[in-house]
Amino acid sequence: MSLGKDGYSLPRTYRRVSRAKDKARPELRKFGWDTLGYAENFTLLPLKDTIARVDGKSLSVDDFRRDYERPRIPVILTGLTEDWPAKEKWDINRLTKKYRNQNFKCGEGDDGSSVRMKMKYYHDYLLNNNDDSPLYIFDSSFAERRKTKKLSEDYQVPKFFEDDLFHYADHRKRPPHRWFVMGPARSGTAIHIDPLGTSAWNTLLFGYKRWVLIPPNAPRDIVKPMAHEKGKHPDEGVTWFHTVYKRVRSPAWPKEYAPIECRQGPGETMFVPSGWWHVVINEGLTIAVTHNYCSVENLHLVWPKTVKGRPKLSKHWFKRLAEQRPEVLDIIKAASDAPLYNINDSSSDSSSSSSSSDDSSDESELEDDRGGRCGTGSRKRQTDEKSTGCPEKMHHSLHSNFMV
Repeated sequence: MSLGKDGYSLPRTYRRVSRAKDKARPELRKFGWDTLGYAENFTLLPLKDTIARVDGKSLSVDDFRRDYERPRIPVILTGLTEDWPAKEKWDINRLTKKYRNQNFKCGEGDDGSSVRMKMKYYHDYLLNNNDDSPLYIFDSSFAERRKTKKLSEDYQVPKFFEDDLFHYADHRKRPPHRWFVMGPARSGTAIHIDPLGTSAWNTLLFGYKRWVLIPPNAPRDIVKPMAHEKGKHPDEGVTWFHTVYKRVRSPAWPKEYAPIECRQGPGETMFVPSGWWHVVINEGLTIAVTHNYCSVENLHLVWPKTVKGRPKLSKHWFKRLAEQRPEVLDIIKAASDAPLYNINDSSSDSSSSSSSSDDSSDESELEDDRGGRCGTGSRKRQTDEKSTGCPEKMHHSLHSNFMV
């Protein structure tokens, strides 16, 4: 297919992309999106794959909890996507054909509003851009929209993550927790910790991602880019890999903060435990799905952060857990600094403000890029362990919000 004078194959792509860029990252209007020339000169350090890989088909839930979730050890689980329709359906051309006129979130404006683009224009952009840190689809409401909800039927939540205690909260009140993720080379998520103490899983269907995970006790001032390194892309994965990554790889890096690194491939599921710093960059076109969750193993971390960051949600959630999962109340009690709620207080269920992942909702509550909790394309603005925002989620800056 021949390209137009602006480098795109569709006549309206340039205008749609320009509109999205202006809203998502207005600070680049004068500086430009490709000024640094990363499309030509950005390279990653040689791969150093140090993560454990385990066959997810033969691993039991109890063994996963004992060996990885409870001690909070990152791991890649293999063999979980063999029966997923997404394995075949999530091909870039098939996705574009089926959802060509559907809008997907690829950024976030300074006012917190979602920046969206039709799949057909994003596909054109994805294949033909030279941006230093490209727009990145990190969409948390795909399963709630009538014309895109079938994407949620193309995969199954792995058995290790099915018991998500946030499921007991009203879906309109719980924070965003799942993302459809698609992006080109150099897109990714900045260094962050997923919000509210949640853990995450990220399954890659197409392409390759480079991950660096750093232990929870590492101080933010050494894992984040220094002030003079931030430049025009302070909250982008590509900036981290261009700056901090070199220090992480040096002999001078503190051994107590030794990172785990890997290259995630198609069909692999990354488990990111609560509290771990992580940063992700796409080597080329990638398509993935990621969820953040709360389980019996991380509830002691999630509960106090939810009480502090989302007090109305915590009150509603406590009542639901007391009614349907009373066995976890001992965990909550042990993790609580304040008196527990009165489950007979009728206001505990109705006073919680909505945090639905509907298009109009405040998706910064849990997105991070992430992710992608919460990624590039939607600037994750709250990205550390104190955040109640996205997991990018957090690609260019949220959720990262979560994740990746």
